[in-house]
Amino acid sequence: MRYSGLRVIKEALTGHKGWKPAWRDPEPQPSYDIVIIGGGGHGLATAYYLAKVYGQKRIAVLEKGWIGGGNVGRNTTIIRSNYLLDGNEPFYEFSLKLWEGLEQELNYNAMVSQRGILNLIHTDAQRDAFIRRGNAMLLNGADADLLTTAQIKQRYPFLNTDNARFPIKGGLAQHRGGTVRHDAVAWGYARGADQLGVDIIQNCEVTGFVMENGACTGVETSRGVIKAGKVASCVAGSSSRVMEKAGMRLPIESHVLQAFVSEGLKPVLPGVITFGAGHFYCSQSDKGGLVFGGDIDGYNSYAQRGNLPVVEDVCEGGMAIFPMLGRARLLRMWGGIMDMSMDGSPIIDRTHIDGLFFNGGWCYGGFKATPASGYVYAHLLATGEPHPTATAYRFDRFNRGLMIDEKGMGNQPNLH
Repeated sequence: MRYSGLRVIKEALTGHKGWKPAWRDPEPQPSYDIVIIGGGGHGLATAYYLAKVYGQKRIAVLEKGWIGGGNVGRNTTIIRSNYLLDGNEPFYEFSLKLWEGLEQELNYNAMVSQRGILNLIHTDAQRDAFIRRGNAMLLNGADADLLTTAQIKQRYPFLNTDNARFPIKGGLAQHRGGTVRHDAVAWGYARGADQLGVDIIQNCEVTGFVMENGACTGVETSRGVIKAGKVASCVAGSSSRVMEKAGMRLPIESHVLQAFVSEGLKPVLPGVITFGAGHFYCSQSDKGGLVFGGDIDGYNSYAQRGNLPVVEDVCEGGMAIFPMLGRARLLRMWGGIMDMSMDGSPIIDRTHIDGLFFNGGWCYGGFKATPASGYVYAHLLATGEPHPTATAYRFDRFNRGLMIDEKGMGNQPNLH
């Protein structure tokens, strides 16, 4: 069933009796060509592109909970490609281009809103760093616009540009950045993959791997053993726990990242703004709530909830840039489990075990990377070679000293 305006009108006139489930709920088959562990955005996108672009058949996505219950539904919905380093910028620009055509590709309203993102500048040194980043973006085909204080004041008149503590000296804008409805991304990819014959199996937890002669030939699950030609892990913050079942220890730590939304307000924030003197980012949803977040919790955890010190820290950053935020009531908060790599950049590679592949270590960049992550992971699974935009995301970069340290924090996952 294709969605369209005419279809909506027809269903409205006939009592909405013709709608069908967006995807099937099949029983797992004994074996598949490719089994993808993890039914989040990355896993679903991988399955979709494997079937659509690379013509792969007999694919299953195994999700221990329900579709949309993990990080893909627990984020602040921001998309952007304003990165500095060569290992990251081409990849995230590729992802942003896929976002721009996603709704037409999937025939699904993912509410892609390219309302723009603005990184505020508060010091002269920060201006120099953002000029360098903007030039790197332009060299890689992305858009970048360095705004003056006067231009920012015209676009965001409510900002206190003359703040004595955090004066706004300019900003780096990417007008193609913005937000996307996170749940709709999961549902759209699930529907698209299902239409191409992918089995999406919910409530199916992977409890172990089937190993034969040193190769991975399937998975043990809560619904029985499923054999596979290739097994692809794609489970975000649960990566260390899942891959431990295969005897692997990953260069990854799991931390909670909290997000918040305020009560509904009249339109006050036309785009996405990030605070340059602290870690705070904010946008306004279509329902009027201010959606914002900041740093991860400083300790390791697999819990999808955070703690009050980080709530205070995030709200302090918000109040520093938006004092008016103190008058808004907090509607709700939630937590996602971040798979923090040693250098703050992801890993997409085959493992040392034949037939077993890994995608993880996304840190703060997981949601915005969803389309490209799925595309390049599908390329790796189908061809055995890394996609041209993901050649830097290999395991061996830690051995070769070629880390992609975007923030320059060294091997400190909690600081990335």
